[in-house]
Formats: sequence, C-alpha cells, structure tokens
Amino acid sequence: MMLKNKIAVVYGAGGEIGGAVARAFALEGAEVFLTGHRLAPVQAVANELAAEAAQVDALDEEAVDNHLESVVEKAGRVDISFNAIGLPNANIIGTPLTDLEAAWFTQPLAGYALSYFLTARLAARRMIAQKSGVIMTVTALHSRTGLPLVGGFGPAMAAKEALTRDLSAELAPYGVRVVGLRPQGMPETRTIRDAYEPRAKASGMTWEQWLELLAGRTHPRRLMTLEEMANLAAFMASDKASGMTGTTVNLTMGSLDD
Repeated sequence: MMLKNKIAVVYGAGGEIGGAVARAFALEGAEVFLTGHRLAPVQAVANELAAEAAQVDALDEEAVDNHLESVVEKAGRVDISFNAIGLPNANIIGTPLTDLEAAWFTQPLAGYALSYFLTARLAARRMIAQKSGVIMTVTALHSRTGLPLVGGFGPAMAAKEALTRDLSAELAPYGVRVVGLRPQGMPETRTIRDAYEPRAKASGMTWEQWLELLAGRTHPRRLMTLEEMANLAAFMASDKASGMTGTTVNLTMGSLDD
C-alpha cells in the first residue's frame, strides 16, 4: 500500500472530489482525518472508512489550526494535506463578465485561494518541523484556458496553481512537496453540472450533449472518472512521486496542452 503509516487530512471531504480522495487514501493505507463545512456529509464518508470526521470551516484560520493540533496530538504528525473545498456556484458562474457584480467576481478568488493558503500554511508549519510532507489541492482547466460565463472561477484556479509553485519554492528545502491536480471535468461531480445549467438555457443542449461536447475535446473521447482522479491523488501523495513538486498535474486527458 502506497500510503501505509501516512497521516492525511482532507478538507472538503463531504464533496464528491474530497470523498473520492479520502477513500483512495484510506485504500492505500493512510489514516485519514476528514473535515468539511457541514458535518453530516463528512460523517457519512468517515463512517465508510472508520475514520474521524470534524466540522471545520477551511476559511477559519483558528479552526483549521486547532483541528491540525488535535490530529498531531492523536496521530503524532501530519503527512498529507489535501484541500478539496468547494463553494456554491449559483452566483459565481453563468453571468457574463460585463454583467457580473464585483463582489461575486472576487468571492471565488477570496474563497478558494485563501482556503488553500490557510490549510497549506498551517500544515507546512508542522511538516517543516518533521522535514517531510505533501500539500495538495485540485483545480480545473479554467486556470489555463479562456472560457465564457465562469466569472472569477478561472482566475481563482490560476491563483491556486501559482500558490502551489510559490509554496513549493519555499518549502522544498525542508523536504515538503506541493502539488496540484487539474482534471477537466468529471460527470459525477456537482461542479460540471453547475457549469452545464447556465449554458443549457442559452444553447438548448441536453445533459448528454453537454458531456459529449466536453468528451470530444479529449484524446480518448471520454471524461475522467472520480476514481481515476483519486487514484492519481494517492500516487502523487506517496513517496513513489517524490520527484514531483511545484507543479499541477494535467489530468485533462489531452484537452489542454502543456
């Protein structure tokens, strides 16, 4: 098992991506500590894995710090920090930039980037002391290509990827790796559904036509599954990926060139 004896904290574990990553980490032998803004969905995943669940607002620095301290007290250290938080998309996407209010433009920038900064920084403080650790997050292809009706979501993903590079540059001398994952879109997630709904009204596309359009941009003419993404996350968190840091792994299956 790639993550045997590793201690992992997953933020946003009640969502589709966070839950899938938590399951993959546990399957590979990690002891997982799961958190989320709402306890019920996190507890449901934790019950599957016989793991510990906690209600933690990943935008609350004190709450994140207190939770990490409790993890260290119970498990002795933190080896992996994975940020998979999500934000409500109803007012973030679907509106042309010319009509978008400034507050809704900046909301994803503040939410996604700040949460990643807080969880990464507080984990890094523990990891520096132990001279090892992996800090991870997930973004989207919006970070690298222009797309309509995504508001501040694209700039927010780009900010997270820039932060991954900067964190790595500072933390690598202490034995801490920082990496991200960038899938195009996974049909099992709410994010892809939220991206579809405003376009459906304008284009008349069905859900099946929307998925076919996205899949047609990839080399294998299909979209990545949650399981595939989570398996990659487990590998990147493991010592087998020790040569990878300061980068976001392109999981768009060819739809976005690197």
